[in-house]
Amino acid sequence: MNLVVNKDFRTLNGQIEIPSDKSLSHRAIIFSSLAKGKSVINNFSKGQDPLSSLNICKNLGIDIEQNNSTITVNSHGKFNKPSSALDCGNSGTTMRLIAGILAGQEFDSVLKGDESLSKRPMKRIVEPLSLMGANIGCDNYHAPLNIRCANLHGINYESAIASAQVKSCVLLAGLFAQGITTYKEIYPSRNHTEIMLSNMGANIICENNLIKIEKSELNPLNINICGDISSAAYFIAAGLIVPDSKIILKNIGLNPTRCGIIEVIKKMGGSIEILDQRNVCGELVGDVKVEYTQDLKGTEIGGEIIPALIDEIPVISLLATQCEGQTIIKDAFDLRNKESDRIKTTVSELKKLGVNIKETADGMIIQGKTKLHGEVEVESYKDHRLAMTLYVAGLICDKEILIKDFEWVNISFPEFLELFEKLK
Repeated sequence: MNLVVNKDFRTLNGQIEIPSDKSLSHRAIIFSSLAKGKSVINNFSKGQDPLSSLNICKNLGIDIEQNNSTITVNSHGKFNKPSSALDCGNSGTTMRLIAGILAGQEFDSVLKGDESLSKRPMKRIVEPLSLMGANIGCDNYHAPLNIRCANLHGINYESAIASAQVKSCVLLAGLFAQGITTYKEIYPSRNHTEIMLSNMGANIICENNLIKIEKSELNPLNINICGDISSAAYFIAAGLIVPDSKIILKNIGLNPTRCGIIEVIKKMGGSIEILDQRNVCGELVGDVKVEYTQDLKGTEIGGEIIPALIDEIPVISLLATQCEGQTIIKDAFDLRNKESDRIKTTVSELKKLGVNIKETADGMIIQGKTKLHGEVEVESYKDHRLAMTLYVAGLICDKEILIKDFEWVNISFPEFLELFEKLK
């Protein structure tokens, strides 16, 4: 589906509730499937990626009932051998988390994905799992992953990258391994796995960047999933750069390991405020108020903040085009391993809109403030985050733009267009 975007409206105003957090939805359905008893998940994501996790758990023998966004899981506490290959679709989170669990099961299994997922790197999980005794066959560390029955043992593993998916994979394998599994990362990545496993009674200890886990049985959980900060990012950005806008986003997850974009906006001088902050199921939650800010300032983004905003970098780069001065984004090489090479594709498509932007090995340099043109076709590269970034760009372009293959937004955010229409 190709989508035409223009600024045929005056401003963005109103209050909306952002759909549920995908990271939490993945973990809630997978972890509750491992817990013996009944779990209830409220506000489960409608995105295709979390639904891939749900369907795989069903195919592994778990009784799962769906009633709109409420999911009831009745589990006997373990997975059964699947009758066929397990399809992860486009979801790297699904493949990497489920692989950690399947590596320690008493049966063989196969994880496959779509064309895009089959190109994404799996060496980062195959290597530590193999050190634990896993037997995984694959072609040059890409899916499909042929996972054979194996007895796992704990390891001390120090990751060269800050990745919540890799960390979660190893910790989940540790639930089925003999001895203690220790995981250390260079910077803290999102810690939803540690919080949820702890709440479910796992034998897990977290000390800064060091996590230890032992073989554990999980207790069922009842969880209310908050709104997704990564999805909220597009509305936050639009509220800051569309003239005279004022938006309140309700019930947003504010986990400190995910809120790098808020820190960056404050450094840019953007008008952003957190309201009604509270704790929900171990996660920090609140409402986010943003207003149009004419005098945004360029900044430097790098180092330990990168894991806390890695998914938001494309839309942050758009924000940078409306800042006075230079913005440098660095230490973000892992963007090249996403659904697209997000450094290359973001730079390529923003250049089409007239942005002064330069690609670097591990990020980009943006010169602002730039008036965005239009009257051009831009590519989504079948990457949902790039497509949504370009939509927000279209709201401030002088003339309309056409975004190719916009339907890939449904991977993470099928309600995206509907919510923007509510604000116009």
